[in-house]
Amino acid sequence: MKTMQMANAALLPEVARLVNEGHSVTLPLRGVSMRPFLEDRRDKAVLTAPSTLSKGDVVLAEIAPGRYVLHRIVAITHDRITLLGDGNIATESCRRADIKAVAAGFMRKGRKRMDSTKGAKWRLYSAAWMLLRPARRYLLYIHRHIFTKKQA
Repeated sequence: MKTMQMANAALLPEVARLVNEGHSVTLPLRGVSMRPFLEDRRDKAVLTAPSTLSKGDVVLAEIAPGRYVLHRIVAITHDRITLLGDGNIATESCRRADIKAVAAGFMRKGRKRMDSTKGAKWRLYSAAWMLLRPARRYLLYIHRHIFTKKQA
């Protein structure tokens, strides 16, 4: 299998188009903003068209022209959506129309079977992590220094 890398600004509009046409798209993850549950280059997201949006959903959003994130919804106020990556401290926001896809699930740790975002395991992880939000800075520090490999 041949692997090709593309800039998000080129790839993600095409992903959004495919999802909008009714396809599901499996996308390898890049970045560390969803740690500790999702890891850079290890895990994949299965994206589908958003129908209803709820607090806790993980969505692909365009937060600025050509700048996309895959983050969790932490608040919905009218047309404004507030997002937070599990590995982040600061929030971002966008309009409801800027949500391009919602994660139906994730293929984690090299597994071929998807962990559904509607499943009990994912909902339990998500609820616990959101409750720990006040301590997130410290938990992420511990995770980064104990569980992730240091790069030279």
